[in-house]
Amino acid sequence: MLVLTRKVGEAICIAETIRIVVLEVRGNQVRPGIAAPEDVMVDRQEVREKRRNAPQEWADPAIYRPVP
Repeated sequence: MLVLTRKVGEAICIAETIRIVVLEVRGNQVRPGIAAPEDVMVDRQEVREKRRNAPQEWADPAIYRPVP
C-alpha cells in the first residue's frame, strides 16, 4: 500500500486516467474528488458490497450511475 500526504488542492494520479484531488480536510475527515472515465466504476466500499450481495437485477452498475 502506498501512503501519501496531500494538502487541499493537491492530487494523486492513478495511471493516465484517474485523478484524486483533496477538496477539503475538516478535523479527521477528508473530502476527496475523484475524476475517472465513465467506464471505471468508483464506489464507496459499502456500496460495492451491497451491490455484490444484491439480487442480480439490482446489481447492474447502470442503476447506480448519476443521470447527467
